[in-house]
Amino acid sequence: MKYRCPLNTYRFFSVPSLLPGLVLARAQQSIMEEPMCLIENNPNEQLRVNQEALKILQSIQQPVVVVAIVGLYRTGKSYLMNKLAGKDKGGFSLGSTVQAATKGIWVWCRSHPLKPDHTLVLLDTEGLGDVEKSNPENDAWIFALSILLSSTFVYNSMHTIDQYALEKLHYVSELTEHIKVKTSTRQSSNRYFEMPDDFAFFFPTFIWTVRDFTLQLKLDGCPISEDEYLEHALKLKKDAPEKQDLPKKFLRQYFPNRKCFAFECPASRKDLAVLEDLPESRLSAEFVKQTHRFCSYIYENAQAKVIQGGHLVTGTCLGSLVETYVDSIRNGCMPCIENAVVALAQIENQAAVKDALNRYEAMVDLMLSPPTEDVAEVLQVHAVCEEEAIQVFLARAFKDDDQVHQRELGRQLQEKLQELCTRNEQASSDRCLAVLMELFQEMEERISNGEYAVPGGYQRFLKDQKEVVEKYHQAPEKGVMASQALQDFLESKETAAQSILQADQTLTDKQKELEVEKARAEAARREAELQKRMQEQAEQMIREKDRSYEEHKRQLLAKMDEDRRALLAANERLLNQKLQEQRRLQQEGYQQEFSKLQSQVQSLESQIQQQRSQKRRGCVIS
Repeated sequence: MKYRCPLNTYRFFSVPSLLPGLVLARAQQSIMEEPMCLIENNPNEQLRVNQEALKILQSIQQPVVVVAIVGLYRTGKSYLMNKLAGKDKGGFSLGSTVQAATKGIWVWCRSHPLKPDHTLVLLDTEGLGDVEKSNPENDAWIFALSILLSSTFVYNSMHTIDQYALEKLHYVSELTEHIKVKTSTRQSSNRYFEMPDDFAFFFPTFIWTVRDFTLQLKLDGCPISEDEYLEHALKLKKDAPEKQDLPKKFLRQYFPNRKCFAFECPASRKDLAVLEDLPESRLSAEFVKQTHRFCSYIYENAQAKVIQGGHLVTGTCLGSLVETYVDSIRNGCMPCIENAVVALAQIENQAAVKDALNRYEAMVDLMLSPPTEDVAEVLQVHAVCEEEAIQVFLARAFKDDDQVHQRELGRQLQEKLQELCTRNEQASSDRCLAVLMELFQEMEERISNGEYAVPGGYQRFLKDQKEVVEKYHQAPEKGVMASQALQDFLESKETAAQSILQADQTLTDKQKELEVEKARAEAARREAELQKRMQEQAEQMIREKDRSYEEHKRQLLAKMDEDRRALLAANERLLNQKLQEQRRLQQEGYQQEFSKLQSQVQSLESQIQQQRSQKRRGCVIS
């Protein structure tokens, strides 16, 4: 067998070693030199996806850490995003007037400074509350889209977290009017405590950044942290009207994972107009320190975006989500997370099948050079390539609950095996025919010249044919069709052999009959050997199908177990966050709300218990 790469070394190969040019191109595509508008919000128009930016985003195959920032216009959102991008100049537009500088949602894809296998995606949004907007309704949609697309959601405000700041965050109270988790979600009269728990599961980490903060971080004369300051600001007030506390309730309900950063004013009022051009030496030292701390926290703690089932979102997936959500809004529908995930799964699973088949073909081309001497060798290469192909598929596929796409992959891999066997057989047949034609060329000339049409010619013919067949058996690299090709070739020469036999006058009629019988017996022997080999090959193919089934099943069960553990970990994190929120409610004296949250905690604890005790399910892949 002619291997282009030893079987025992290929397992250490990776995509970069196979396709370095493609991977390098993807790495280059994942970095934007400057931001681009991803979702356009033009005057008197609906939101629209910028296809050029979408194309770049969808070219990113790495998992993405998506950080979105939202807040009132002219509050310094873009400055923080530029710092996260590692740029002191250029980047997101800062602006220096009372007019909002950013329209729609802008994207900037950068190499992650701490995670080389991830891409940092920054989303800078149009300032909320711009009085010059032609369509104020788009504020709510931009707010909702930022939550749907991000893994870390930053809300930026000025001076302090007070009732005024919370009122400006009324969009969070309206999320149920702009986002659905499931198609069957029903509205409830008590939106805070009876909303489905799914929102907290799917929503990003929440960070509140307070700019130009001048207060002392003290409570009752004792120093407090920024996080404690946020939690104190979100405390419910028993004597407050329910409507007044709604933003607090929704923030606590939707975002159990919260953090706060407070920044003092970066520079004098005069210098704020040219903030982008100021060196750090002319900025407030404390502000520079706070900015570095904020960026370091994002780099170290912001997680890659995941969707239902803990599936990591790549730039390709994120681009599909952008299209799906914006199309829903343009069609007058409420974006639905469940529908978006189902649509994305269909796209990703089809792409996963294609990726797996491409990997299979690349490995086969690298490892195998037909013809091979034995079908077992082809099956050995196929088994290695199939195992890798299944890994590629499962790494990208998700929500393939009935294994529809994995069965399709299995079917196509079996077709690939048949094609490989057919190609190997054809290469073998071509090689064998070429060898036979070359070896029999001299005998063909003797037949044409009548050199065997003489007394004793038949015995000479048999002697020459035997020598040629022996040379044929010694010829290398004939492949699996060596016996079949010889059998077919000798059968094609049978008419000539019979003519020579009948023309040989030294043989009696009885001797000629015996020679005919001997020739038939030899042909029958070769045919029997050929049929035996074909039967062995058929049995090998049956065993290969069984092996393939078990390999698909083995990897699928491993993936299901991995997914189960990921879901369990996510639910445990959510449970810890809810328990923490429950303790806060108890400390604040809200016993009724504490009890209502207890039902969610118990439900989540029950799910976790089931997941911990769950055995790996069986599966059928045919």
